[in-house]
Amino acid sequence: MNEEAEGTIVPAAGTATANANANANANAFAAVAAARAYAADALAPATLRAYAADWRHFSGWCAEAGCAPLPAPPTAVVAYLASLAGLYSRAALDRRLAAIGQQHRLRGLAWAAGDPAIRTTLQGIARQHGSRRRQAAALTSTELKKLVAVCGGDTTGLRDRALLLVGFAGALRRSELVGIDREHLRFTEAGLRILLPSSKTDQEGKGVELGLGRGKRRETCPVRALEAWLEASSCQYGPVFRKIDRWGTIEHARLGGDAVRDILRRRAAEAKLTVHGSERLSPHGLRAGFVTEAYLAGARDEQVMDHTRHRDLKTMRGYVRRAKLVTDSATKLLDL
Repeated sequence: MNEEAEGTIVPAAGTATANANANANANAFAAVAAARAYAADALAPATLRAYAADWRHFSGWCAEAGCAPLPAPPTAVVAYLASLAGLYSRAALDRRLAAIGQQHRLRGLAWAAGDPAIRTTLQGIARQHGSRRRQAAALTSTELKKLVAVCGGDTTGLRDRALLLVGFAGALRRSELVGIDREHLRFTEAGLRILLPSSKTDQEGKGVELGLGRGKRRETCPVRALEAWLEASSCQYGPVFRKIDRWGTIEHARLGGDAVRDILRRRAAEAKLTVHGSERLSPHGLRAGFVTEAYLAGARDEQVMDHTRHRDLKTMRGYVRRAKLVTDSATKLLDL
């Protein structure tokens, strides 16, 4: 240590430099950790959970095959895909590839999902094992009336009625529906304004407002159903759609996305509502049903897309095409 003046001790130059370097390194490590955290938060929690499960599956396969998962050579990836052929849908295989790619990108490793070997392997799998993916059956107001008719006046019935009606009228995704907080709602004489803080097409969390008008009938009005549920649950803040235990006690915990599917299936069973074998009963059917019914009622593309928050016209028109397969069929022009 150097002594500049009586009673004053200052650190040596070498010590000060070492401390500065240590602080710089600590700051750099903290910045890298923060960057990784932000990168991990770029995807929705449900997507991250799915990717994590997919990555564990691929890592386990690599361990058994005696190859390294990182970096994964195309030969290992195509062998992995071949082992899944016929067992999983094309969508599942694509997600597995996305999970593998994410792990590579997060570590700065080269990854090319479009590698010729990977691409041709997927094409071959689709050619031999490809099957049409079962789409969610569109649940229009006809089906919805049957579903809400079996929702009683108890707390569970009030919650389920509001959940289904708001999900349909808002064309909401499961994550959007269960993510609604009381603070996101504003009731007016005309209806309801809902703030969606984030969604599948708004990963940056800029937020978007959605408007629901009051329905023509009290028993199927989404706004009145939600008001009744909020009054019964005494919800002043936090999650709107909450868990209810077997004794009917309303918890503060938010419903998960899977709970929406379970509620829909349970109410469908009670209403004896079934869908065609080529389709599946899914919460996404509420969203598909909104698009179908709005189109058949004469809504314009921009009206539907503004409400459903579709960014791609082609995707939205896919629902429309299903709706008009019969109503707008060219066979009407034939002299049969």
